Amino acid sequence: MTRPASDSWTLPWLGLGLSSNLSASDVPHPYRLLDAAPGLFDFVEYSAPIALEEARAQASLFPEMWRRRADVPVLFHPVHLNLWGPELEPASALAELDAHARAVGSPWVGNDVGWWHAGGQPFPGYLYVTPPFNEAGLRDCAAHALHIQAALSVPLVVENPAVLATRGDLHALDFMAKLHARTGLPLLLDLGHLLSHQLSAGLPLRAGLDGFPLDQVVEIHLAGGVVTRRGPRTFYVDDHTQPVREELFELLADVLPRCSRLRAVTFEGDGHPPEVALTSLRRLRALVPKESRPPIAHPASREPVPALTQESQPWALFDAGHGVTPATEDADPEGTRADRDFRLAVVAEQLDREWPLTRLLLAATPEGLESFTRSREYRALFAGLGRSLSHAFASWARKRVMTASSGQGQDGVAAALSLEMMLPHAFLQAPPAPAPGQVALAEDVRLGSFPADLTELVFATRALRRHLTGRAWACGAMEVSGLEALAQVAARPGPGPWRFAIRRKGPGFEVVTLPPGVAEGLRALADGPRPVEDLPAWLLEEGQARGLLRRA
Repeated sequence: MTRPASDSWTLPWLGLGLSSNLSASDVPHPYRLLDAAPGLFDFVEYSAPIALEEARAQASLFPEMWRRRADVPVLFHPVHLNLWGPELEPASALAELDAHARAVGSPWVGNDVGWWHAGGQPFPGYLYVTPPFNEAGLRDCAAHALHIQAALSVPLVVENPAVLATRGDLHALDFMAKLHARTGLPLLLDLGHLLSHQLSAGLPLRAGLDGFPLDQVVEIHLAGGVVTRRGPRTFYVDDHTQPVREELFELLADVLPRCSRLRAVTFEGDGHPPEVALTSLRRLRALVPKESRPPIAHPASREPVPALTQESQPWALFDAGHGVTPATEDADPEGTRADRDFRLAVVAEQLDREWPLTRLLLAATPEGLESFTRSREYRALFAGLGRSLSHAFASWARKRVMTASSGQGQDGVAAALSLEMMLPHAFLQAPPAPAPGQVALAEDVRLGSFPADLTELVFATRALRRHLTGRAWACGAMEVSGLEALAQVAARPGPGPWRFAIRRKGPGFEVVTLPPGVAEGLRALADGPRPVEDLPAWLLEEGQARGLLRRA
């Protein structure tokens, strides 16, 4: 185990920071933003895999972060780190975490107090399960936190989690204060997460702050979110792609002078275009001016690691959040339903990247999604077998198709499943690039062929999504009865062979339907680039307009 060499940690002043997932394709790009507006912020807080080499391989901005870390300090904020749950992190993972933090010079490691992963598999969308705010939850969270801290040579900073269902008799701030008292660990105050608790519990925004040890807060998080109302209850859904609410800016201005040992304020602006992030950062810069402050000493935690009891019942709360147990059996049934709705929405969003047809045909409704999240296939995802959410859904969908009685649309459902299962295979090999005077398929495009024509089904799923979403805005509810049209379309696939294009979109794939003439003309490029003069001008124009072709 690693322990700090002295009796205290030295915490430098970092100032104002911007969070990042270190992907060059994400917005805002922190380093481009800083180059365009020097002095706009002072450091980058990033999320990445715990192992340094894995982060280096997966995070496309890692080389730039590494190169510029002397001028732009970094904070490592891993989100694959359990601070609650049925099992403690293995020693090997914690050794990698410590090595990662030391290599990049992160002065501390912060993480939300929650259950993030099981069996090495993160919960969809990194949507962790929040512990109950009671004595059992406190004991287990303390065991996790001290177990992690015992393996680190930098301090672990514990963050108050987001809340939808209120469980336990403690206020979120009282829970975090007691966790600090038991562990000696410094605190990270997330203002949006605090708002989520206050709204769910029906409390004023500043309730509980007077007795909270703000002098132990070393970092503050500010991010966007959405407030929703369900009957008499109000909930805050943590979503960094949304604008920051005005009451959170006001709360930040109130608490800043009271956090005497504050070292950093981080804007979690994931998904904000640079011009939007610029507006928020300029406002924050006025509250956290660019300046130099001397480092402070924080007593190093030397508390013994207690045993993990699991009396806080993490798997029971997992089941409640995924529809395995009825919400009515929970202490906060309405909060549990709100939590479950959010989780189902995240699962649907992730599945739609790779299974947009099959998901709508088999799991378009809340009941259909719950059928998946209650299944053995979904639970096996978290058993350490190395599977992905996509694999779990494919297994579940195959079973549904095989056991369903033959009827309207079943052949079409089976065809849609087969189609979406074959799409990744089209990208196993990269075609050669075109030479001068040649034309080829675009880098992210391949050609496909299928024995049944699903052109109408592909069109129908997109048209129906657009139609039902528009009506939901108007009437306030999704009219799922409109999905019956899909069953009719699925029941009437056309004769094959059907030729189409496949476009890679992030982690998923998009089927691009083509007029017969275009599909037939593009077949000439199936085996590689061809001279420009081999393709008729109209096909070149059509293919380039659709983003299907590239020229040298």
